Amino acid sequence: MHISDGILSTQWCIVWYAVALVFIALGIREIKRRTEETPSYMPLLALMGAAIFVIAVWHIPVPVTGSCSHPIGTPMSAIIVGPFATVVLSAIALIFHAFLAHGGITTLGANTVSMGIVGTFAGYGTYVLLRRVNLSVWIAAGMAGFIGDILCYLTTAMELALSINPGSVLYHWGLYSLGFVPTQLPLAVAEFIFTAAIVKYIADTRPDIIAKLGGAIDG
Repeated sequence: MHISDGILSTQWCIVWYAVALVFIALGIREIKRRTEETPSYMPLLALMGAAIFVIAVWHIPVPVTGSCSHPIGTPMSAIIVGPFATVVLSAIALIFHAFLAHGGITTLGANTVSMGIVGTFAGYGTYVLLRRVNLSVWIAAGMAGFIGDILCYLTTAMELALSINPGSVLYHWGLYSLGFVPTQLPLAVAEFIFTAAIVKYIADTRPDIIAKLGGAIDG
């Protein structure tokens, strides 16, 4: 999912940076507010930031797309600390990833949009929706991880198609999406499992964390 420097056009790099910065600004405001209300929020935030960094740094190159596949960890973080804060954590993790030759600086906005915004809010929305229809925490969290992961990569494929193939966006979106399937589908299943397990454990042992900090429906 981490698109490297030199792949996207300057125009699209700017567009994705603009979108990402709006969400980052909202996330910073949210972090400031919650830190003032709940002193224990900051250590948990740091823990989730470290988790996103470690989860997303293990990647598998995907030659067809000029990108790579890896789990994202942002749906899990969104359920625990909230989606807007997770956008900020994702951007920070992506900066450090770039120094490990994983992603890029010019494409930081695009990578934040796919992993930090789409993956985050898709996963969070899935969790909240499934809990509202009384599905178990395990299923709701697992599906949040799976759907957030898949939509993250569909977004990356769209970013590539918009920039590289403006004359045939839909065709190449499908082509790039198919390129991710062999590596990303098993990783999405893995994301289902670890997101479900971690959120379920927290819901059983510290339900107040999810209810008060993540803002989602607790178990």
